[in-house]
Amino acid sequence: MTMNGSGNGNRARWVPPALPGAGPDAALHAAWLGFVRFCQELRHGEIERLKIQDGLPVLAEVTKKKIKFGQ
Repeated sequence: MTMNGSGNGNRARWVPPALPGAGPDAALHAAWLGFVRFCQELRHGEIERLKIQDGLPVLAEVTKKKIKFGQ
């Protein structure tokens, strides 16, 4: 995993690894970027089932957040 940060107190940003066989200008498909953003916003939780069609995420059927009390 690669983390990019300027060292000036900004939160480091995760940078996905390059796809095998992809050139240096290859970018993630918008569907994958949307899924990664969703995961970042979720922060903690579970995705029980993820539907993928033609190599792209299509639908997260069940998503739960876990909330712990008193620990």
